[in-house]
Amino acid sequence: MALYYDLPVFKDSYKLTLSLFQLTSHFPREYKFTLGQDMKRDCLALVRSIYRANKNKDKLLYLEQFLDTFEVVKLEIRLCVDLMLISRTAQADLLRSIDSIGRQITAWRNSCR
Repeated sequence: MALYYDLPVFKDSYKLTLSLFQLTSHFPREYKFTLGQDMKRDCLALVRSIYRANKNKDKLLYLEQFLDTFEVVKLEIRLCVDLMLISRTAQADLLRSIDSIGRQITAWRNSCR
């Protein structure tokens, strides 16, 4: 079993989390402590799910939790773009990471079935 922090999906999820932490620090006050906090919490939940999936025998439960939270993060990013809190360029960078993470998690989940 690989260490969770050596997994490519962990590295990509951590990079996404770091990017979102940096982006939310520039949000207007109105959104910083609502949407921004929720996004940070949800991204940390993604990283936590990878750790737990790698650690436990019942990986499928944690991978499903990951995918559920992952959809919420994608919705939050879309909302940020629509509210003009992040630029389309920043969204494009995030979507590249999201696409990679989604493929990796889906493959991991399918291999556990």
